[in-house]
Amino acid sequence: MQIRDLPYPDPGVPDARSGPRFLLWLGRNQLGGQLTSLAWGLLHFCGVSGLPLGVGQAVQAVVDRSGSRLALAGALIVGCGVAITVGDTMLHRTAVTNWITAAARVQQLLAGKAAELGSALTRRVAAGEVVAVSTGDVEKIGWFVEAVSRFAAAAVTVVLVCVGLVLYEPELGVVVAIGVPALALAVLPLLPRATRRADIQREKAGKATELAADTVAGLRVLRGIGGEELFLGRYRQASQEVRRAAVRSARMWSLISAIQVLMPGLLLITVVWHGAGLARAGRIGIGELVTAFSAVTLLMYPLRHFEEIAMAYSFSRPSAKRAARVLALRRTTEPSDVEYGRPSGDLYDPATGVVASAGRFTAVVCGDPDAAGLLAERLGGHPAADVEGAASVLLGGVPLDELALDEARAAVLVQDKDPVLLSGTLRALLDVPSSGKVSAEDALAAAQCADVLDALAQASTDADGDPMRTRITERGRSLSGGQRQRLALARSLVTDPEVLVLDEPTSAVDSHTEARISEGVKGLRAGRTTVVFTSSPLLLDHADRVVFVHDGKVAAVGVHRELLDGTAGYRAVVTRETEEEQLGGITVIDELDALEEIEESA
Repeated sequence: MQIRDLPYPDPGVPDARSGPRFLLWLGRNQLGGQLTSLAWGLLHFCGVSGLPLGVGQAVQAVVDRSGSRLALAGALIVGCGVAITVGDTMLHRTAVTNWITAAARVQQLLAGKAAELGSALTRRVAAGEVVAVSTGDVEKIGWFVEAVSRFAAAAVTVVLVCVGLVLYEPELGVVVAIGVPALALAVLPLLPRATRRADIQREKAGKATELAADTVAGLRVLRGIGGEELFLGRYRQASQEVRRAAVRSARMWSLISAIQVLMPGLLLITVVWHGAGLARAGRIGIGELVTAFSAVTLLMYPLRHFEEIAMAYSFSRPSAKRAARVLALRRTTEPSDVEYGRPSGDLYDPATGVVASAGRFTAVVCGDPDAAGLLAERLGGHPAADVEGAASVLLGGVPLDELALDEARAAVLVQDKDPVLLSGTLRALLDVPSSGKVSAEDALAAAQCADVLDALAQASTDADGDPMRTRITERGRSLSGGQRQRLALARSLVTDPEVLVLDEPTSAVDSHTEARISEGVKGLRAGRTTVVFTSSPLLLDHADRVVFVHDGKVAAVGVHRELLDGTAGYRAVVTRETEEEQLGGITVIDELDALEEIEESA
């Protein structure tokens, strides 16, 4: 796998049963890259480990005054230098490739899961946790994946050096062979405590990230109620908890690092002391002592990777656990293997009894806005958690839950109550998968975006002032709420789906604009099925059919004016009448007259 091959055509189905299983799945799916990195790592570490032999042979050749052996020793040192240079360069290249490809795979999996679950994702997992997983956590997961191959190369090198020293000089080699495993295992008792402290630090950091994300999302509301200082104090407290946890974790890792310095030093002293005694006794030569001393010294380099792999696993395990928790989420029902094709016809929800006739403009009125949002998601093929065991929504008799995800999304499009505008130009915003039958100009006109285009033209940096080339900031923060809502509506109209479900699409615009939007949407969607969740009389009066839902069931069906006269509950929701006003005999004639005046003025 090369970086230029990203993104993956198919990132695969992850093993999300646990964090370690997810890490194992990632490593197994990059086996080719891991083996390549292992090969280059062995070349690099073996080059490093071969230097002591060359230095020892050179010293012994000088002592023996042998020019030929000195030349061979020099050639060996040069060869080791070349191996170190080439191996280190390619090891770094392949290791970084493994890191980036693993992180990219995780990000691609998370993006696919977000697209699959839609708004249901943030109801099951906190938005801040999703942000933490898709940013910092993917880097730590990638770090562990790329560190595995370097650790494997270092471990194999350590074994080869110990075996080589035992064969080259048994008396010193045995000391090294016993001491090196002791070095590697010396910090093992401390790793569980270090891991727990790292987990606590990551947990507190995740909570602080969630708090920050939630605070930023509600900043406008906080300013309105004067709550900035309150939440700022909470974030300061969360930040201090993260700092204290990080210090506790750093203390443990510093202790591990100190042991990694102390123990090799003791081993080096032991080898020098024992080797000097052997040399004085004439049992080994000076070159053999230098070789053993240099080998132990350079062994400290690959042994550092034992500490690194422990740190990488400690930090990546909680990250992988969070990623696995998100990736383990599933739709309530899985797609069927039956090929239905692209369904069409009436949209029917068995749980509530709502029917949206094919090719008609249907309005749905719910007294509870939250219930309306859940019902809108159900109509889009997202089964709501509050309707346990409910049958799937049917489109032309075909269950939406049994359709492949891309087919379900192409058949029914749901625009949320608070749609998101991604950063980019207006042309890019409207460049979405569509039938090609609705142009961007027609969609913008139907959504009454003329003033939005004027504002974007004035903000354009181009000489021609083309609003389509003007950049929209992240989430459309440079626009008003009504402007964002109308641009999102235009984007939905451009897609021209078989069924379009709109949840309160005009809640942020004035009455005159709302009346024009009602006419524009109905005209542009003629012959297509459109469902609008609203309590606005202006939209309801343009609907071919109005469905009133009360307590989770259809309570009345008809046209707007008939329901106003004949259904008290409907009238209370639409006109906001109190019970006293209804008992006082308030009629709807004044309300109807007001509607006609608004339409005429529009």
